[in-house]
Amino acid sequence: MAAPGRASARAHGLCDEVRAHCERAAADAGSVSIDVGALDALEAVPAATLDPDVHHLEGAPEEVARYMLTLDAINFGSGWFPTLRKQPARSGYMTIAARLRERFRAEGSWSNGELRGLDTATVAATLGQPADHELMALHAEALRSLGRWLGDRSVLEAVQEAGGSAETLASRLAAAMPLFDDRGFYKRAQIVPSNLALAGVASFSDLDRLTIFADNLVPHVLRCEGVLVYEDRLAAHIDAGRLLRPCGPQEREIRACAVHACELLSARLGVAPRVLDAWLWNRGQSPEYKARPRHRCRCVFY
Repeated sequence: MAAPGRASARAHGLCDEVRAHCERAAADAGSVSIDVGALDALEAVPAATLDPDVHHLEGAPEEVARYMLTLDAINFGSGWFPTLRKQPARSGYMTIAARLRERFRAEGSWSNGELRGLDTATVAATLGQPADHELMALHAEALRSLGRWLGDRSVLEAVQEAGGSAETLASRLAAAMPLFDDRGFYKRAQIVPSNLALAGVASFSDLDRLTIFADNLVPHVLRCEGVLVYEDRLAAHIDAGRLLRPCGPQEREIRACAVHACELLSARLGVAPRVLDAWLWNRGQSPEYKARPRHRCRCVFY
């Protein structure tokens, strides 16, 4: 099923559009299904937090907000993570978050102008990766795009222009920056206001309207719990560690079914999807989940 167009997403509200798209895609899915019985067995939902050991959460609100937005601008690349130089006992995401924190603590943040002029070699050196790694060029492109979007504004000024609406901020990010324009899911655009709120530097009246942030780890946890069931060929492909085609039908079915399953769970538990997302994502850091291959896709959306 085709993802909704940009105009449709804006006309009906980004979050409603994601929910509608994922419900339709889950109903039409041929390679992924939702086991409602297994879904009903999920219970515990701890509060969402950001790990202070890897995130830059101390300092002036503008500096913390700038760190979070800079990190979220490059919060993608899970399909490449197995090829990254990781810090001991840290995942690809945790390595990138911690390396960026080290930069902020040692040298401060990049200004808007510096963001606009970043090259691949600088980004690679900051993140501790080879300059010829494909992901580093994409991260540099994402940071330059962020600098252009900010213009002459501070991060908090740009956030405040959304009028206290998480959905409006997500919509503006998706409309302005191609690497945020994850049509049908808007994973990274939605996670920005959630992370800013978790960091304590912004507040939004509609935060609980956000869906889960559809990536490859939350669906993996749901699969391990028996909630998402993959047809045999897809399961064998993923278990063999083979990449899925970016934005291909199977990859989109996995993410759509994860979003819709969490909508069902949210309604049953009375817990916001963004809270469910944090619980499932943190659960996925446990060794038993990491020991089993998850789906991998080399794209700029997660």
